[in-house]
Amino acid sequence: MADRKRRVLVIHGPNLNMLGKREPEQYGRDTLADIDAAIKEAASGYGLDVECFQSNSESVLVDKIQSLVGSDVGGLIINPAAYTHTSVAIRDAVLLLDMPVVEVHLSNIYARESFRHKSMISGVATGQVAGFGKTGYLMALMALAERI
Repeated sequence: MADRKRRVLVIHGPNLNMLGKREPEQYGRDTLADIDAAIKEAASGYGLDVECFQSNSESVLVDKIQSLVGSDVGGLIINPAAYTHTSVAIRDAVLLLDMPVVEVHLSNIYARESFRHKSMISGVATGQVAGFGKTGYLMALMALAERI
């Protein structure tokens, strides 16, 4: 079994599979594949093994988070996307975890529409990175590498 401290899961929420096509002025031109490749490349420098996962379904995201309970994964990076503002289910699943969790947003959710200012996840995450585009994932990875 791999060392728990060396495994990280990255979860991408709804509509992130459309990056590069969806509102590029807000989210940039990088595709999800571009972001995942950058994360994996950076992870190798920290000696981390990363799995990236995306779903548009809240229940699938909850199931994936719950699968971490008792697993050999040592940290979670999550961009819940639109579910950030609405999902008590994802929040409750994150509460089950005994590992550092970093919430990431490509855009600065606090500089956007008022309904995006509330995060259901931030209160149960170790930390949050917002507004730095793809670089935000790399910042989250660095923070996890230091914590785990």
